[in-house]
Amino acid sequence: MSDEPDDSEPTPALPVRPETGYAEYYKNAEPVPPELWSKPWAQLKFVSFQPAIFPRMLGEVSRDARPGDLVAVYDKFGCRVGTGLFNPRAKMPLRVVVHSSEPIGEEYFDGAIRRAVGLRRDMFKLDEQTEAYRVINSDGDGISGLTIDRYGDTLYCDVYSLGIFLRLPKWLPLLHELLGTKHVRVHVDHDLGSLEGIKPSQMKEITASAPDRVKIREHGVRYEVDFAEGHKTGFFCDQRDNRRRFGQLVKGLRVLDLCSYTGGFSINAILGGATEVTAVDLDEAVIAQGRRNANLNQVSPNKLKWVHADAFAYARQMQKNGEKFDAVVCDPPKFVMTREPAFAAEGLRKYGDLNQLAAGLVKPGGLFVTCSCSGLVSLETFEECVIKGVHRLNRRLQIFDRTGPGVDHPVFSNCLESRYLKLLWARVV
Repeated sequence: MSDEPDDSEPTPALPVRPETGYAEYYKNAEPVPPELWSKPWAQLKFVSFQPAIFPRMLGEVSRDARPGDLVAVYDKFGCRVGTGLFNPRAKMPLRVVVHSSEPIGEEYFDGAIRRAVGLRRDMFKLDEQTEAYRVINSDGDGISGLTIDRYGDTLYCDVYSLGIFLRLPKWLPLLHELLGTKHVRVHVDHDLGSLEGIKPSQMKEITASAPDRVKIREHGVRYEVDFAEGHKTGFFCDQRDNRRRFGQLVKGLRVLDLCSYTGGFSINAILGGATEVTAVDLDEAVIAQGRRNANLNQVSPNKLKWVHADAFAYARQMQKNGEKFDAVVCDPPKFVMTREPAFAAEGLRKYGDLNQLAAGLVKPGGLFVTCSCSGLVSLETFEECVIKGVHRLNRRLQIFDRTGPGVDHPVFSNCLESRYLKLLWARVV
């Protein structure tokens, strides 16, 4: 499970002397006296290319800067280095949407939206493969604080910023025009919305006509997306290519799907020719959704067995029973939620324990696919957790690939930490 952005505060960038590469990038920018700065403005304490500016990284802000304003961003030397969305109430008070010495206005967002849509529809031609994909990927598309997923004729918008929320009604007509969509649902986390100053009543005005459920097709597989009851969108676009690939690898195999959610991997496995799939999840509501998805694809209940259970407890019981599977896929929820050392260590321990249990259920030479959607865990750290767990079994992994989300989840080079989804593909020997 995934699509959870990381908004915890990183260690700030160290001060950099202006004659380094930073100044080379802005070689045409000259320091400007503060009285001549474009208003409203915000100044950085640290030299940084990061889009996320936390309180200890932010210096002075002009008195006329209001919550949600688009502000000029100046560095500690007085050079204009970008433009961002400001909100003094927020955990992240400044989101730099573009790093440039040139003045940027509201027209920037129209251009960013057009570029984002063009990437998906014109370059990658995703409409030929699926009716569900990410249209805007926050910092990866230069619109920090906004993700939009398309599900048929409905857009699902996850908003993390007051500045984004205030502008979204103006952007929606353009999005509908470019995408051919009709409806929109807007989600704002309750606690984050309170902190940002987003009022729930404003959301209702935007989403009045949106359906609670839609049906979509992805690589020929049908799914029902439940906006009202599902976790976040009820369906994660980022695993699209991984679901399909898994199905192509398990023909004739007996499969276990741990943390199956609404059955994406399981259904692809059956349609790919798996002889039998056991799908395990702790949430009864998502199992019910998974059954509906299976019915949409005419999957026989004799081939796809749903189990309501905790993945750890189920795997331990299967281990005691001496069960083995030809292939196991493990896609748990996010275990590492914070950089706080004790909690982060506990999350990493969970990854190690679950992967040890899951790999122990794979027959020698069998397929093992394991996932992490914790943005605070690097691919290398996740891989280390998995390997340690498997080695405790005195077994080894023959890793043949490491993948992530699809091409509709781009990442900017100045925000690599927004890479969150990681998959290891291996045989267990």
